[in-house]
Amino acid sequence: MSSIDQSALTHTNEDGKASMVDVGDKDSTRREARAEAFITMKPETMALVAENGLKKGDVLAVARIAGIQAAKQCGNLIPLCHPLMLNFIGVEFEMPLEQSDGNSRIRIESCCRLSGKTGVEMEALTAASVAALTIYDMCKAVDKDMVISGVRVLEKSGGKSGLYLAEGVEA
Repeated sequence: MSSIDQSALTHTNEDGKASMVDVGDKDSTRREARAEAFITMKPETMALVAENGLKKGDVLAVARIAGIQAAKQCGNLIPLCHPLMLNFIGVEFEMPLEQSDGNSRIRIESCCRLSGKTGVEMEALTAASVAALTIYDMCKAVDKDMVISGVRVLEKSGGKSGLYLAEGVEA
């Protein structure tokens, strides 16, 4: 027996078929979500990113723009997501984060905000994920062993369900 409350799955209709949620009767509220992702790479690759030494250009600037563009396209990428008019999209990087195995990693954090009838968790997750994928794309010529991991929602607020904070995250 599953521990998931099936009634909480809103993307299915009464027949159990995939369905877009009707948000027409919901109140518009201020909604915000933050997400993170990590990309692990060799220290030499991290040095090239930090020194802007890769032939493709400024890795973090391109990854930031890619993340912003991805959040704006979330409704086109994920079939049952509503297209949203986002008020703000931010993508920031924390680096280098040294690991015990000798590798380095970049932490990517995204933030999406709007006033609307549905949340922005998927947009924040998409922004962080695509920023990580862009870093991989721009660095793969020198490091094919990079690993993207830890994609998760850190925080979401607004709407009927209120505030959610991931375990270990402070508001």
